[in-house]
Amino acid sequence: MEALDLPEEPVRPEPAGGGTDRPRPREMPDPDERERAYDAAQARVSAETPTEAGAAQQRDKSGRSSYQDDVPRFLDMWADHEKRWPTGSRAPVDRPADPPGLDAAMAKTAGRIREVEPRISADAQASERENEHGGWLEGFKSRLKREDRLKEKISEQAEAEPGKSLDEISCKIPDAIRFTFCFQSDTYTRGYYDIKERLESRSYEMYYSKNWWTNPEYKGINTRWVAEDGQRFEVQFHTPDSFHAKHHVTHVAYERIRDQETSRSELRELHAFQREVSSFIRIPDGAAYIPDLKKEGF
Repeated sequence: MEALDLPEEPVRPEPAGGGTDRPRPREMPDPDERERAYDAAQARVSAETPTEAGAAQQRDKSGRSSYQDDVPRFLDMWADHEKRWPTGSRAPVDRPADPPGLDAAMAKTAGRIREVEPRISADAQASERENEHGGWLEGFKSRLKREDRLKEKISEQAEAEPGKSLDEISCKIPDAIRFTFCFQSDTYTRGYYDIKERLESRSYEMYYSKNWWTNPEYKGINTRWVAEDGQRFEVQFHTPDSFHAKHHVTHVAYERIRDQETSRSELRELHAFQREVSSFIRIPDGAAYIPDLKKEGF
């Protein structure tokens, strides 16, 4: 989305003559880990609110309003931000030229994914049916990354790792296939381990897991897996509230945070907005103690 409650970035002095110099972005989940079931070109957040949480819509014991109670306020906050920082005022970003051979690598990658995805998806659906804690697959229809985004990601990685071939890079894209399991807060932690065991029983190996539940700006767990044939895929674990916040409230703010053209002044507001939204998302019992994982060789 090591210590999960990340420190504030130091504020660097403004460059001479103004400009949009900015501090180094705080570590956050890859943008594609936040785009499932959400069109990347969407300019406005959705006004739709989640309905799955049931009793969680009531005020908690402290009397503080729940996340869902405050969704309209969050959307008003974002609308106000967009009025003060309109999208049309942002300069277009120059993209680097595609590396030679990218189209051929993309065709090979797409063919490989079409071949292996049905089996992985069937196993994910079987895990959904069999799990004993009421979990469900959210956004299953969007389990494949759009080819334009996959192409862009391969191109970006090729620029970052010039010594590697495009085929090698494309094979290691972690989220060309991706799933999200949702659980209610009271079953979330048990549900996480249930799904983990079911995928492992089907010979999939988790090689990376990042727990963001105590991060101030993003909530959830992001995991990466590899099949016996080498195909990698992503599995996220959310509650209805954390999923809704990610896709319908903070997605556009997050994209702006990652945009190198975003000014320091706007960045401060964007981080504050994400912290405000996330502060209303209940952390499931035990979720903060689910360990991170990073295996060597991946």
